[in-house]
Amino acid sequence: MPQTDENLIKEILKGNESAMEILVKRYYDLVHSYIYRTTNDYNIAYDITQDVFIKMMKNLDKYNLNDGKFKNWLLKIVVNTTKDYFKSKTYKQRIENYDIENHQIEDKFNVIDIISKKEESIKIKEAVENLPSLQREAIFLKYYNDLKIKEISKITGDKESTIKSRLFNGIKNLKKLLGGDLFEEESQHTQAKM
Repeated sequence: MPQTDENLIKEILKGNESAMEILVKRYYDLVHSYIYRTTNDYNIAYDITQDVFIKMMKNLDKYNLNDGKFKNWLLKIVVNTTKDYFKSKTYKQRIENYDIENHQIEDKFNVIDIISKKEESIKIKEAVENLPSLQREAIFLKYYNDLKIKEISKITGDKESTIKSRLFNGIKNLKKLLGGDLFEEESQHTQAKM
């Protein structure tokens, strides 16, 4: 029978390394996939994921059972660490280099190469990436991590009404970017997978 997060945390705080390994394995995919969807770069997502688990371990003694699910506490660390990355010098330098590389790539490739990408899922992924960051964050937490508005509010520190507004506007923007019907079909398909 699998141990609860709370039992694992108690064991970790006593110094049990195997309990730490179990807890990290339990949440690794969740943490990494959120960060990867947000950064769209596997290596950076890997680095930030490592940072998240280091922060988790350093602050595990501050986790309070009365604050709610451990998953939500961990996602708060994930969201804040990812935001910190986007404010960092590393990110700003990467953007500058990316712009330079893109100008060079545009000269080398023709339109046919660009069009030959995978269709529906790539369109949706690109549309989500084009959303304002706060709308994108709300959509990732709601639809990809299956969180309730109240949980997202606790994780981000924003009011529930603000989260609802971001979700509403994010979906409205996605419909515009995708031509309406495509997003409806894909969101139903995505929810069926969860």
